[in-house]
Amino acid sequence: MFLIDTHCHINCLNYNNQSLKLNSILKKAYKKNIKLFLSISTSIQDFYHLYKHTYSYKNILLSCGLHPNYKHTDNDLKIMKSLVKNDKVIAVGETGLDFYKNKQKKKEQIKLFEYHIYISNKIKKPIIIHNRQADNEILSILNTNKNKLCSGIIHSFTGNIDLARKLLNMGFYISFSGIITFKKSNNLRSILKFIPLNRLCIETDSPYLSPEPYRGIPNQPYLLYYIAKNIQKCLKIDFLKFTHILNKNFFTLFKINKNIYNIINFNDY
Repeated sequence: MFLIDTHCHINCLNYNNQSLKLNSILKKAYKKNIKLFLSISTSIQDFYHLYKHTYSYKNILLSCGLHPNYKHTDNDLKIMKSLVKNDKVIAVGETGLDFYKNKQKKKEQIKLFEYHIYISNKIKKPIIIHNRQADNEILSILNTNKNKLCSGIIHSFTGNIDLARKLLNMGFYISFSGIITFKKSNNLRSILKFIPLNRLCIETDSPYLSPEPYRGIPNQPYLLYYIAKNIQKCLKIDFLKFTHILNKNFFTLFKINKNIYNIINFNDY
């Protein structure tokens, strides 16, 4: 049984560096039994770059979305609406709100987030939500649009127990990144134990948020293994059983049917 990196930016790793070419990145991941990847786009240009590098890899699935931290045009919205229909795209995003750096652009972020919710519901693909210092606003928008929600996941969750409870009640999945391994993340590990196993996902968010003991170096998908081991020990669950649960959650959330699953011969990786 293999692990799935449910959120990485595989095209953001440095392809000009010989040691970090895509095949090298994947081989390192395969050695740690990480064999399936959801690579996230944050802009139209980013998606084109991502698709160019990964279209021939059946075990790299994609999202298409416009990140709240970046500038986007009305034409970008139209293009995204078309791109999300691509068969390789299994999710809409990442989208959401980020008030850490861009609180002054609150209205623009909210409008963009609501557009992603609309698209997600229209094409019936899950939404991937980025949330940074915007708990109340995220909840308010999701509640306002509750009849338009398809399904989705909160990536790299760092919120409190109340936020987790409300998101779970809305049907969302909760994903934990390398932050869960940090020494200062005791409260987050307590919240982890509250999350139902059938709503739990894990991710690297590579090249960001490297887990302990690899903080300070660029993150890569192979480091998902250390995130999985940290969470498994925290939950006191058998590792193989934990892996089965994570895989089932991923395939359920992103509606990966058996036919698609069988197309990917994981024994090749």
